[in-house]
Amino acid sequence: MSTAKEDLTRLIQEQPEDSSDDEIVRELAFHVMVKRGLADSDAGRTITNEDLQRRIRSWHK
Repeated sequence: MSTAKEDLTRLIQEQPEDSSDDEIVRELAFHVMVKRGLADSDAGRTITNEDLQRRIRSWHK
């Protein structure tokens, strides 16, 4: 299993040479968010679409 530093280094190296700082940071942030989301899903920290819709509707009251 690779370390976080190795994963992020690989992601940076895979970016096109003309990538801007913002593009690289955005790609790294996306990677971290997906990783967190998968960990949440694996741990059962999810809600159904119906529950999410109810929560959103409650914000409008």
